[in-house]
Amino acid sequence: MMTIEQTTRTRLAWGLPLLRVGLVAAASALTWLLVVLVDPGVVFPPPSMLSAVAMLPVNVVSLVLVVRLVRSEGERVREVLGFERRRIGRDLLWGLLWLAVLYLPFTGAIMLVVWLQHGDRMFDAMETVFFDPAAMPTLNPIAWGVIGVVAALTFAPLNAPAEELVYRGWSQRVLARRWPIALAIVVPAAVFALQHVWYAPTPDAVLAFLAAFFVWGLGSGIIYLRQRRLMPILFAHGFVNLFFSLPALAMPFLPAELLP
Repeated sequence: MMTIEQTTRTRLAWGLPLLRVGLVAAASALTWLLVVLVDPGVVFPPPSMLSAVAMLPVNVVSLVLVVRLVRSEGERVREVLGFERRRIGRDLLWGLLWLAVLYLPFTGAIMLVVWLQHGDRMFDAMETVFFDPAAMPTLNPIAWGVIGVVAALTFAPLNAPAEELVYRGWSQRVLARRWPIALAIVVPAAVFALQHVWYAPTPDAVLAFLAAFFVWGLGSGIIYLRQRRLMPILFAHGFVNLFFSLPALAMPFLPAELLP
């Protein structure tokens, strides 16, 4: 029978990921409302670059909370991550390997969902499923430049550590002490997928995002279970965020006619 303290820990193990989902939803909605003040015709949700900037306070709050929870258990974040300077090189290589391993089922899940939705037209549908020009606000080049730089400099360094610590380093690790290991992996993966619904650019993309990020979450959870260290999967996640945000650095240098 679990003690009151153990019950509280278990609730926090799935409660913190759900809180993060709520913060992401609030940040997305607030960002859209602010954009509408500038360009009333813009539809929800905000474009990915604006969402990346909006994630700054969400990631800061998530990191603060998860660090406090880890310390409350008498542990250090370095221990949860499995951070060791001498292993950085190997962890980077493992991260590249896991990136390739996870990317295949991730992409496969997206293509399967789009095929189920659109059949033989799936490749043509990709152009409209994952991009909605009506969601792009009309801003001047300086504004896009500032947004691009902030997105590139804050999203990649903070998002991967925040998500891996919340979903795997905290939620999965704590749930695994109380629940069957399969459930301890599935629940954080499901909430991880739910969070990414708020990034889906169109209604058709919602199911694809749910499936793809659930698959990524499952794979990450299994890898973390096997390696018992978070650094390799954190690097894999960080590479994705880096590839996503680095092009934003080019925004200040693009001609005005090429900007959204």
